[in-house]
Amino acid sequence: MELKQISKWSVITGAIIILGIKILIRPLYHFDEPMHFFLGIAPNLIGSFLIPFGACWFFSGKDFLLARMFRIECSYDLRFVCLLGFGMLVVNEYLQLIPVFGRTFDPYDILFSGFGLITSYFVFGRLQQRYEEAPV
Repeated sequence: MELKQISKWSVITGAIIILGIKILIRPLYHFDEPMHFFLGIAPNLIGSFLIPFGACWFFSGKDFLLARMFRIECSYDLRFVCLLGFGMLVVNEYLQLIPVFGRTFDPYDILFSGFGLITSYFVFGRLQQRYEEAPV
């Protein structure tokens, strides 16, 4: 299986897990700590982990402007996508301080989004090396 296929199925599976947590588990079941805390940060952790995989799935093999900017072909591109993704996550979290949106700011979301992106950087980088070195 090539990296684009792995990325596709990772993003689909991750999105289903995130939706399951947000729509089914958190509203229908009440857990004590630490499970309540984990279910609060899990969508951010999983979502940030999936950023490089999503970029690979959506933008590899394409040639329009946005795809050229987010295409992951080397470790520099991966680093750029991860840093830009983290920047967008931080901006999104700070926008939640504006009361119009009706959301709550949580510094743990930023912390665990960063942890998810760092983990994803190493996992995706390792997969990228493996599939670049593999004979065709």
